[in-house]
Amino acid sequence: MTIEEILKFIKKEHKRLLKFYHFKSNHQIKYPIALKIGEELGELYEDVLAADNLQRKIKLQQKKSHLDEEMADVVITTLLLAENMQIDIIKGLAKKIQKIQKRKY
Repeated sequence: MTIEEILKFIKKEHKRLLKFYHFKSNHQIKYPIALKIGEELGELYEDVLAADNLQRKIKLQQKKSHLDEEMADVVITTLLLAENMQIDIIKGLAKKIQKIQKRKY
């Protein structure tokens, strides 16, 4: 899957969410999306801990790890927020990658 295909999905999903939650503007859905990123990060943290058996035993027994899907949830939700706030994520990634590449270690 290409980044263009992912961003096309994100645009479609953002429109669907606006309709589903009956929001009339992008501003209204911005904060729920931002909160959702936190929720998705929490689920990712749980799976990262579980991958190394650092979760409580009861949680390890109850949940099968889906690290790939949890990481995807974080990325998708973050891209939804970027779409909502009209941020060109490709440009943002390019700028950030350039900064990282200039670091001296």
